[in-house]
Amino acid sequence: MMAALAGWAAAPVMAQRKGPPLNVVLVLADDLGWADTTPYGADLHETPHLERLAKQCVRFTNAYAAGSVCSPTRASIMTGKYPARLGITIWREAAGNPPTNRKVIPPVTAGNLPLKEVTIAEVLHEAGYFTAHVGKWHLGTADYYPETQGFDVNIGGTLWGAPPTYFAPYKSNRKPGATGEFRYVPHLESPLPGEYLTDRLTTEAVKIIEDVKDKPFFLQLAHHAVHTPIEAKADLVARYKSKLKPGMHHQNPTYAAMMRSLDDSVGRVLDAIEKNGLADRTVILFTSDNGGYINQFAGVKVTDNYPLRSGKGSLYEGGVRVPLLIKWPGVTPAGVTCDEPVVSIDFYPTLLEMLGMKGEPEHNKEVDGISLSRLLSDPKTHLPREMIFFHFPHYHATTSPVSMVRARDWKLLEYHEDNHVELYNLRQDPSETRDLASSMPEKASELREQLHAWRKSVKAQMPTPNPVKKSGD
Repeated sequence: MMAALAGWAAAPVMAQRKGPPLNVVLVLADDLGWADTTPYGADLHETPHLERLAKQCVRFTNAYAAGSVCSPTRASIMTGKYPARLGITIWREAAGNPPTNRKVIPPVTAGNLPLKEVTIAEVLHEAGYFTAHVGKWHLGTADYYPETQGFDVNIGGTLWGAPPTYFAPYKSNRKPGATGEFRYVPHLESPLPGEYLTDRLTTEAVKIIEDVKDKPFFLQLAHHAVHTPIEAKADLVARYKSKLKPGMHHQNPTYAAMMRSLDDSVGRVLDAIEKNGLADRTVILFTSDNGGYINQFAGVKVTDNYPLRSGKGSLYEGGVRVPLLIKWPGVTPAGVTCDEPVVSIDFYPTLLEMLGMKGEPEHNKEVDGISLSRLLSDPKTHLPREMIFFHFPHYHATTSPVSMVRARDWKLLEYHEDNHVELYNLRQDPSETRDLASSMPEKASELREQLHAWRKSVKAQMPTPNPVKKSGD
C-alpha cells in the first residue's frame, strides 16, 4: 500500500489546461453488475447510450468498487481512501447494530462520513467549481449531508439507501399514525403524473448542466437505479418480456426495463453536454457502487453476473467488479479497453491530476488511490501498484465476514469465521471455480501475510469470536 501512495505522491501534477477548465460529470449507478450492460456482454438488457459512451472513451475490464455494498464505495469515491481506513465497511443502517447470533460478531463501524475528511467536492469547491449532488447519498445523517461535504446543491441525497418507490410522489405509502419508518426522496416537488425517479433525477441533472454551463462544475449524478425495489415503466417491462429467450443469463424483464431507463439517462446527459458545447471540456465517468444483486425481489432473481461468481456483498468477483467508462477529452483514445486492475479509490487522485490540482496535503498523506492518468492516455501500460485490498467484516446473504487481496492475476480471500483461505488465478479462472490454496500453499501464505500487513496499516476493524456460539455452530 505504501508503494502505491508513494507512486501517486510522486506523480507530476498535470500542467494547467489551456482554455476553459474541465468539468466533471460522475454518473454512479446502484447495484449495477459488471455484466449488466451491453458493452460488458449483457444479453436481455439494451444499453445503446452506454455503447455510445464506450465508443468515445476507455472501458475498464478489471475495475472494482472499493466495497461490496454501497456506502463504503461511496465514501471511497469522496475521499480516495480504502473503506477500511475510514471505518465505513457496511451501509449506515447496519453499521451500529451488528448481529450477535452468528459465529463471529461483526464490529460496530462508522455510519457517517467524518467531516474531517476532505472530499473531492470540497477540493473542487475551493478551486471555484460549482458542485452538485443529485440522487442517492447514504453517507450519514443530516449533519453529514452533501451540503456539509462540499456540495453547493443537493437534490435528493439523504441518510437512506433506497427509495420507497420509483414512482411519484416518491414517498412511503403509510397512513397517519402507522408504525414504521416514513421514507421519501426530497427536493423533487411538483412531479408529473406517473413520473419515474430515474427520469426525474436526470431532469434535475440536465437542468444543472444548462444553468451552470458558463462556469466549471462537478456534477455527481448518483442514481438509485438499479437498486430494489425492482420497479419500472410498464411499456418497457412489456418490451423485455417479449424479448426473453431460453438460455439468456438475464431473465428479469422488470430489471431490464430499469436498465433501459438508466441508459436513457446517460443518453440525456450526453446530449445535454453536447448541446451546450461542453463535450470537449467535460470529463465523464460512469460506474457502479458494487456488483449486481443476485438475490430475489418479489420472488424473482434480480440479475446474474455471469461469468463472474456471486454478487453484491460477496468479495468474489461478482460482488466487487463493476463497469467503468472514463472519457477525458483530448486524452483518452476512443473505443479502447484497459485490462489493468483499478478501484474506486483511484478516482480522487485521478480527478486532481486531470484538473491540475494538488488537493489538501494532510489529507493526501492517507489517500490510498493512485492516479489513472497514464492508463487514460495509454490503456496498455501498467500502474506502479501490485495489490489492491478489500475488507468486509460483516454478514450478507452472499457471504460471511471476509477480506481479500488481488495481486495481478492472483486473488486470495480469507474468511474470518474459521480463518480459511481461498486462492484463485483470475487470468486462468475468472469465474473462481478452482481453489488453489491447498495446491499452492506458499503463494497463499505470501498473500495472506500481505493482507494482514495491510489490515494492520489501515487499522481495519475485525469481527470477534461469539462466546455463546460453539465452533461447530
